Amino acid sequence: MRTLLNVIWLVLCGFWTAAGYVLAGVLCCLLIVTIPFGLASFRIANFALWPFGRTLVHHPHSGAASTIGNVIWLVVAGWWLALGHLVTAICLAVTIIGIPLAWANLKLIPVSLVPLGKEIVPLDAVSAPRGYVVPAA
Repeated sequence: MRTLLNVIWLVLCGFWTAAGYVLAGVLCCLLIVTIPFGLASFRIANFALWPFGRTLVHHPHSGAASTIGNVIWLVVAGWWLALGHLVTAICLAVTIIGIPLAWANLKLIPVSLVPLGKEIVPLDAVSAPRGYVVPAA
């Protein structure tokens, strides 16, 4: 089911979303100072291509530099990106068939707000809370 949703997402939304993030990443990498933001844009583009079956977790080794970078990102680009994902999710959710795609857009909001110090991992790699059994997919 995840693969089917990912293919539908890729055709309808994912390619264009990822292309926008790649373009932003290239522009950020051209300016030497903003290379960390460019790398974060590439990471978001990767997540935007294939969002179902993956999730966002806090990277354990991120420090003060990623916090400062996230504040700068949030002020400059994060709010606008999150707002764009929210509006797109609402438009997709209006159509009943688009609800899973709207959910994928909502999954992109946290990483578009604060991308530094985050890691995108498969759902299977995330440890479950104690006493919870992870269902097989």
